[in-house]
Amino acid sequence: MARPRWQRLAAAGAGVLLLTVGAPWALTRVASWGRVHNVQEFVEQEHHPRVALVLGAQVHPDGRPSRYLRGRLDTAAELYRRGQVEVLLVSGDNGIEHYDEPTAMKRYLAEAGIPERDVVVDYAGFDTYDSCVRAKQIFGVDELVVVSQGYHVPRAVTTCRLVGVDAVGVGDWSVQRIGRMQGVPLLWRLGWTRFAVRELPANIKMLWDVGSRRTPTLGDPEPGVHDALAQR
Repeated sequence: MARPRWQRLAAAGAGVLLLTVGAPWALTRVASWGRVHNVQEFVEQEHHPRVALVLGAQVHPDGRPSRYLRGRLDTAAELYRRGQVEVLLVSGDNGIEHYDEPTAMKRYLAEAGIPERDVVVDYAGFDTYDSCVRAKQIFGVDELVVVSQGYHVPRAVTTCRLVGVDAVGVGDWSVQRIGRMQGVPLLWRLGWTRFAVRELPANIKMLWDVGSRRTPTLGDPEPGVHDALAQR
C-alpha cells in the first residue's frame, strides 16, 4: 500500500535536509582528519608551521577580549612560548567604528609578554573564509596552524585547505571545561553547545563561499609576516 503523499513529501524533505547538512559536515571532518590537536598533541608533532593564524571573536565595549577570544589568545601565546610557532597573525573584525578585534588581540598578547614584533595584525578578517583567503593572498602565508575553539577548528582547517593554505589546527577547550563547573550560570554553560551546533549551517556557508569563490576585502600585499619571520 502506497504511503500518503504527505509522508512521501516529509521523507523527501528529511532526505534533502540530511544531505544539505550532512555532506558539508562530512567533508569538514574528512578534510580536517588528523589535523586538529590540543597544544600537547601539536608539540609532539614532527613538523610545525612557523605562523599561527589566530581567528577573532567578540570584544567587549571596553576593549577586553571575550572569554572565547581569551581562550584563543592564551592558546596561541602558549604555542609561541613553547617555541612551536614564531609569528602570530591575529585576524578579526574592524569593520565598524569603535569596534576593533585585531588591536584588542595584539594588546592582550603584548600584556601576556608576547613581543609586538612577532604579532601581525589583519584588520579585515570578518569571518573564517576571509581570514584564510587573506592569510594567503595578502600576507603570503602558504602554511600555518589555525587557532580557535575546539568546535570551530575543523571548519577553519578545512576552509584554509580549500583556499590553498596547508593548515593544521590547535583548539581551545577551556571555556567548555569552565562551563562544566558547579555554580556556573546555565546560559553560560549552554554557550559552547550553541556555538557547536551553529557549526552545521556554518559548514554550508563555507562550501558556498569556496564554491562561489567569494572575494573578501583584499588590497595590496602586506609584508608583515615575512618581515617578522626574516627577523627571527
